[in-house]
Amino acid sequence: MQLLLIGVNHRTAPIELRERLDFSVRGVASALVALAGRPSSSEAAVLSTCNRVEIYVACEDTERARRDLEVFISEFHGVPASEVAPHLYSQVGIHAARHLFRVAAGLDSLVVGEPQILGQVKDAYSLAAEHHCTGPLLSKLFHAAFAAAKRVRSETALSEGGVSIGYAAVALARKIFGDLKGRTVLVVGAGEMGKLTAQHMRAQGIHRMLITSRTAAHAAALAETMNAMAMPWEELGTALVESDIVITATGSAVPILSRASLEQTIRTRRHRPLFIIDIAVPRDVEPAVGDLEQVFLYNIDDLQEVVRENLTRRTAEAGRAEVLLAE
Repeated sequence: MQLLLIGVNHRTAPIELRERLDFSVRGVASALVALAGRPSSSEAAVLSTCNRVEIYVACEDTERARRDLEVFISEFHGVPASEVAPHLYSQVGIHAARHLFRVAAGLDSLVVGEPQILGQVKDAYSLAAEHHCTGPLLSKLFHAAFAAAKRVRSETALSEGGVSIGYAAVALARKIFGDLKGRTVLVVGAGEMGKLTAQHMRAQGIHRMLITSRTAAHAAALAETMNAMAMPWEELGTALVESDIVITATGSAVPILSRASLEQTIRTRRHRPLFIIDIAVPRDVEPAVGDLEQVFLYNIDDLQEVVRENLTRRTAEAGRAEVLLAE
């Protein structure tokens, strides 16, 4: 039995393709069920995050399984194979294991050392196990990856400093505005990414924070911990008028902010500048919104410049982490 990995990530594919290949849109569980019915592999796990989509399988014939998974990814998402294939990468055996170790440790993330990825890897394995898609090989692989990531976090300073996608979003806002203390920030989405971003924003001493979510209880709970104001989802338009910075981080499968809706918002705001940082995948904001005057739209790929600055501070620790993973 051999190990095979196939996938795309933020280095090999633009956000436009990654959001079309996001398994969370149709459900990772559905993907696992579909994979279980394919004869080319006996075990499977799917890791789907904002920056990567990866499938790990145990198989007898890696070349056959690789071809089959290429077809599966294309068919499951309804994306032509010709559009997917140029962006796919694959690894076999020890190389696939090393890749997962690096992913779990945060070495392959957009923001090196970001802490959320390990939890996402654990969730991917747990879901695969719940659906009886794992076996001896993937079980050993993932538990070894968890141990490797734990060692990196305990023996290096790779994840120190609060650096994450949310942190990078805040850093971009500071580049735009400088001091954020007099600003009103709207966080759209009360999930983990919205929570982390809200925490980083609150640390900047902003004047006012608004939080909204389709689930009112989630918005209220997060607002209470952040000393913020929860806004009903139905009043999103009002919140947009009142805000200087908007961070969108929902799990919506379709955009929640369109050009048409923002045009009315800008008129009501009397053309005050509005900065929107969309850190959701799939994107929460239609790309055409960025064409509006006085609207400055950034997505998760735009954070890479901020990330590159962070990388220079983590080079030494990353090198130490690579040595540990090699061991």
